[in-house]
Amino acid sequence: MIGKIMNYDIEKISQIINGDLTTGGLRTRILYLLTDSRKLIYPGETLFFAIISHRKDGHHFISTLYERGVRNFVVSRLPGMSVPPDANFVVVRDTVEALQMLATYHRSRFEIPVIGITGSNGKTIVKEWLNQLLEPDFRIVRSPASYNSQIGVPLSVWQMNEKNQLAIFEAGISTVNEMHKLAKIISPTIGIFTNIGEAHSEGFASPEDKLLEKLLLFKNAGVLIYRNDDVDTDRTIRRELPEVFKFLTWGKNENAFLRLVEINTGSLSTGLKIQYNSNLLHLSIPFTDDASIENAMHCCCMMVYLGINEKVIEERLNKLNPVGMRLELKSGINNSSVINDSYSSDLSSLRIALDFLSQQKQHPSKTVILSDILESGLESQDLYRQVAGLLKHHEINR
Repeated sequence: MIGKIMNYDIEKISQIINGDLTTGGLRTRILYLLTDSRKLIYPGETLFFAIISHRKDGHHFISTLYERGVRNFVVSRLPGMSVPPDANFVVVRDTVEALQMLATYHRSRFEIPVIGITGSNGKTIVKEWLNQLLEPDFRIVRSPASYNSQIGVPLSVWQMNEKNQLAIFEAGISTVNEMHKLAKIISPTIGIFTNIGEAHSEGFASPEDKLLEKLLLFKNAGVLIYRNDDVDTDRTIRRELPEVFKFLTWGKNENAFLRLVEINTGSLSTGLKIQYNSNLLHLSIPFTDDASIENAMHCCCMMVYLGINEKVIEERLNKLNPVGMRLELKSGINNSSVINDSYSSDLSSLRIALDFLSQQKQHPSKTVILSDILESGLESQDLYRQVAGLLKHHEINR
C-alpha cells in the first residue's frame, strides 16, 4: 500500500497540519498512520495521532508506544513525562482535525478517478462488489472494512499511492456538520448514492435534512449514480447539485439511464432485463433479495460508465460473491476454529483478518493459510516484508 509518492517526514507533516514541532529525533520517513495503539506493527515508520474520544485519551498510550519504538507523535498537549530527546512531537489544536488535514493534502496529489459512496445502507457491499467486479481492469485502493467515519476515512485515503488507478471510498455520517469534512478528504470525481433510509435518523431533524447532508459528498464530483424511482429524492438531488452534473440514474421509470424493464426471481438467483440507449442487457445475479438487486444495479451503472464490455458485465455480475464470506467463524475438526476470509486477498483484508484472529482467545496456537496476493502494485520484496511483519506482530505460530 506504500508507494514512492508517500515521501513525508515529520517536518513536512508538521507544516501540512499547521502544527508546532518539538523535535529531537531523526527525520525518518512516515509510512503508517496510527490511532489505535494495539495495531502497531512498524514503529520506526509510524506516526501516532493521540486522539481524545468520549471513551479514551490517546495521550495515555504515548509512553507505551515510545517504549515499543515509536518516535513520532501528533498531540494536542505534550506528555506529562519529560519529552525524550530522540522523539518528535507535533502539537496541534485538534488531533482528529490534523489527521483529516494530512489525508486531504495526500488526496490532492492524485488525479485518478475516485469513487465516493454514501447512503443509509449498502455502502460497504457496493464498495466490495465494485472491487471484485473492477479488479481485473484496475489497480484499486479502497476503504478497509467499513472505514467510513471521521477517523476511518482519512486512514483509508492515506493508503493511496502512485500505482493505484482507481480509488473507492465510503463515507458514513450520523449527524449534521460531518459530511463536509469527509467530502473534502475524499474529493470524489464519481459519486454513488445508495439510498436514504432509517439508519442514523436520530441525528437529523428530518429525512430531507439527512439527505441534504449526505449529498454534500458529491458537491464537486462530475458524475452521480443513484436510483431515481423516488420522485422526491430525485427532485432534491437535481435541485441541490450543480447543473453540470452527469446523472447516471437507474430505475423502473422511462427517464432512467439504465431502465430496469423486468425482474425474474428464482430460488437461488435473479434475472434482470435492463435497457439503456437502444441496448438490452440480460443479467443474472446469484441473489434474490431486493437489497442485493439494488446494490448490483449501482455496480452495473458504474461498469457501463467505465466502458466495461456488456458481455464482461454479464459474466462478472453472475459470479458475485456475498460479502458474508468476510470473516466467517466456523467450528473445525479436533476442537479447532476456522476463520474464512477468502472473499478478497490484499494487505488491508489480511490486516483486518489477523486482528480478528487475535481477538479469538480460546486457542493457544494460530495458523494462517495464505494464497499469493496478486495485483497489489508492490514489488514482491516490499509486499512480503509487510506480510511477514503482520504475521510476526500477530504472533502466528505456523
